[in-house]
Parts: sequence; C-alpha cells; structure tokens
Amino acid sequence: MTDPPSRRDALRLGVAAGLAAAPAGRATAADPPPDPHTPPREFLTRPKDFEDVSRGNPVPHTLKGDALVKARLTPETWRLEVVAEEPATVDKPLTLDLPGLRKLGEAHGVQFLKAMQCNNIARPLGQGLWEGVPLRDVLRLCGKLTNPRRVYYWGFHNDDPKQMFRSSLAVNQVLDAPPGELPPFLAYRLNGDPIPLTRGGPVRMVVPWAHGFKSIKWLQKVVLTNRYDANDTYAEKNNDPESYLKTAAYFDDPKDQAFPAGGPVVVRGTCMVGWPGLDRVEYWLRPAGGKLADDDPAWARAEWKPAAIDPPPADWGGGLPDGVLPKDVWGFTRDGKPREWPLRYSVAHWSLVLRGVAAGRYELRVRTVDRNGFAQPEPRPNPRSGRNQVQAKVVEVKG
Repeated sequence: MTDPPSRRDALRLGVAAGLAAAPAGRATAADPPPDPHTPPREFLTRPKDFEDVSRGNPVPHTLKGDALVKARLTPETWRLEVVAEEPATVDKPLTLDLPGLRKLGEAHGVQFLKAMQCNNIARPLGQGLWEGVPLRDVLRLCGKLTNPRRVYYWGFHNDDPKQMFRSSLAVNQVLDAPPGELPPFLAYRLNGDPIPLTRGGPVRMVVPWAHGFKSIKWLQKVVLTNRYDANDTYAEKNNDPESYLKTAAYFDDPKDQAFPAGGPVVVRGTCMVGWPGLDRVEYWLRPAGGKLADDDPAWARAEWKPAAIDPPPADWGGGLPDGVLPKDVWGFTRDGKPREWPLRYSVAHWSLVLRGVAAGRYELRVRTVDRNGFAQPEPRPNPRSGRNQVQAKVVEVKG
C-alpha cells in the first residue's frame, strides 16, 4: 500500500483527465451479487467477533472468581462513583449500582448503532447496537454542579496505578448536544444482551463521535474537575485526545487479487462513517506501477468513479433475534427506516462490479468523500488524530 497525498487539491481534482491507457471497465452498481456463494455481510458484529485491543496486565476480562468480585466486575458488585475535586463541587456525590442504572434507563435509555475504531488502527474493530443512559442524566442525580470545566473518568485496569487508563470530556460535551445528536452514554447492553466482560462490561462509557480511547471499558469512576487540560492517558505520545471518527473506506480483503479475463472484477469493502457523514465512495483504477509520492502529478490526473453503497439491510445480524432491530433506535423513524444513510458513527458496506476490464495488472484505490466535500484523507494535519490513509491493492486480470 502507498501513502495518500496530503493536499486537498491533489485529491479533489478527480475528473480533470481520464486514464486512456487503463481500460478500467464499467462499474455496475445495480448488478446482483455475481457469486451466489459469497456470504452476506452482517451489519452488526457479534460481541465475540470484535477485534480486541484491551489494555492491562492482566487484561481485566481474564480475571476469574474472587479476583473478578474484588475488582467489582460482576453485575452484582459493579459500582460507579461520581465525585468532584475542588474547586469543582457537587451537592451529592453518587454511588450507583447496575440495578439503579438500569432503572434510570427505563426513563432515559437510548439505543444506538456505533462502530468502535482505535485512533491508530486503520479499520473498525466491530459494530454494535449499544444501549445505555446519557451521562448527563446520571449527573443530574448529583444535584447542583458548581465550577466544573471537564469530566474525567476511568475503569478498572488492576491495582497498579501505572495501568490506569483515563479519558475526559469537556463538561458541555456531556451536558449538552446539538438537536438530534447523541451525548456520551453509560452503556450496559450490546446487541440486546448484557455487555460481556470482553467488551468492557458490566458498564462502559460510549462516546458516539469519538475513537475508542474515549469509550472507556469497565467504567468505575467519574470525576468533575475545574482542570482545563484534556487529562487523557491517550494524550501521551502525540495522540490527539480530541480527535473524532473520520470517514474512510477499507477493503474487506486488503491482499492483492486475481480475476479471469472476461469475467467481472468484484471487490467489496467497508467504510467508517465519521462525524461529517458520508456522501459517496469512489475508486481509482490505474495500471500498476511504482509507489506514488504525495506530490506525484498522477494524483491530479486521477479519475475517481463512484462505487455502490449497500442499502440498509433486511437482516442486521449481530445475534439479534431474527436480525431485526428493536424499536426506538436513535437515527431511525417510527417505522424503522434510517433518517439518513449511511448512519454516522457506523460502518457501511460498499462494492464494485467492474466488467470489460482488459487483461493486465492494475492498482485499485478507494476513498470516501464526506458531506463537507472533503475527500479522504483530508483534513488530517496530525496522523495521530485518526488513521485514514487511502488504501491500495493490486488487481490482476489474467488473459
């Protein structure tokens, strides 16, 4: 794979010139799947199939028996402490157990779709239907809040203070949200079932617009503070602690592929739909050559063409009964239709069916364009604010 250009102009001049030397074929987005044996892609990920990047030594979800009880990581022993540090104060410091959180969810609970993605890993780790209570509704139980500027929080990572993994949010990000937007949540169900320990249960934080380091697992402590700095463990080593999910496309199979001449070239992939939303997925097919530098003139001559984005599935998968979403999922109408598609903060599927491609070796690239009109990878001044390089692979049509 090669790195993408860093300048917006080099990516957005997609229709300036064609690739006369590369018979790129015709994309037929409406074609049925060419191979009836190709397994359907589940939109939701079963909890056991999420890629795991958990921290800790030992990793908390490996604890057993008394160690699990001592760590308060069973449904019966889990507790959340909400306190303040001076000069910020709360009227009533809070200790909340799991039955109390679920009771609060009867009045304020929300269900929503979100994909988890690490800041420095190029593809999502899995996507689920999360259910929980907005953190702001938990903070209301504390009465009057005085002089807080941020909220920082952490979960269990064993008794070694050096292993504490902490994240934080501006207090207004917790208490307020634009109309129709999701605030941070305390989640206790995944795909309709209790969140398993491997996925950060019994309760984890979920910050819809953010990378996974904000969605702390095994949540146990929330502190209101007057501190102004981000105070995130992930701020170390030049990571951007305020980065949000980026819109980017990925190949399902990043390895090089070969296809027989005369048949279709079929490539499928996924894309992360970040906070700016997704307008379209595009591909660029050119004769295979050497690595492209960021300032190579070929970028300005690239002819980007549309790929097909899968419609909302009839079967959402993920272990849901009959693959059917429950009612009242955020972002859906009362008759169960998404208000926008693809949904922000989720993974969408795309596909290419190219016909009439001449024999030869080609380099295939794919990118997204978000609803601001920014083509992947822009805007990215800091690579540690969310990896979203334009992926490339070799496609060979054998004559």
